[in-house]
Amino acid sequence: MILLLNFATLVVVGLYQWCSRKAIKFQPQELADRLLQVQENERHRLSRELHDDIGQLLTAAKLQGEWLQRRLPQDLQNHCSVLCNTLNETLAKVRDVSAILNPRQLASLGLEASLRAHLLKTLENTQVCWSLECQQRLTGIPEEMAVAAFRITQEAVTNMLRHAQAHNLLVRLQRLPEGLSLMICDDGLGFSPATDPGREGQRGMAGMSERIDQLGGTLSVSSQPGKGTRIDALFPWAPRALKRASSPKVLE
Repeated sequence: MILLLNFATLVVVGLYQWCSRKAIKFQPQELADRLLQVQENERHRLSRELHDDIGQLLTAAKLQGEWLQRRLPQDLQNHCSVLCNTLNETLAKVRDVSAILNPRQLASLGLEASLRAHLLKTLENTQVCWSLECQQRLTGIPEEMAVAAFRITQEAVTNMLRHAQAHNLLVRLQRLPEGLSLMICDDGLGFSPATDPGREGQRGMAGMSERIDQLGGTLSVSSQPGKGTRIDALFPWAPRALKRASSPKVLE
């Protein structure tokens, strides 16, 4: 009897442990989705702290510096002016970083205008000639799709500036029957795309793949050393919104 009780106890404990493991086991795609969501939430939190806390402190310091400058002797005003200019530059940088971490304009301006503003700001002091093509209205784009397209473009442009030495950049958005198409093309140095970017150290490309996989889309990267880079992403419409969202609205 004791042996039977011990055996039954072992069976119960084994079943409990097995069920516990099953309960916390995530599929790879589900885990990737959760990690991306955590990453996006953390970006939003950091953006709020930069904008609301650090931004307000810098603004207060700038106002105090301007107040002090008006009351200092002439021989000290130049030093105070340098301090105020430094605070202005720092405040502008903080706002830029906050906007990169959390592109608030996506909700108000939409994807096309947000991308145009980002490209204008990011490339204004570079030698890169860029173009953003979008011949259709992108109304009705789901938020998660717009965020993914923005982040992929953001990462591609950052990689281009760091590594490609490109002179020209083209970004194209198209509303297709099957989904939203994003194409990013540059004439830079190019590279050899990894078959498994995450394992081979291409973290930016791995992040792009994870974002597109999260939405069930496709991503292709065409590049060779010395021949530039082209990235094509397709974000499929959700079934319930397929008919409404895929109807083309050509700008007149």
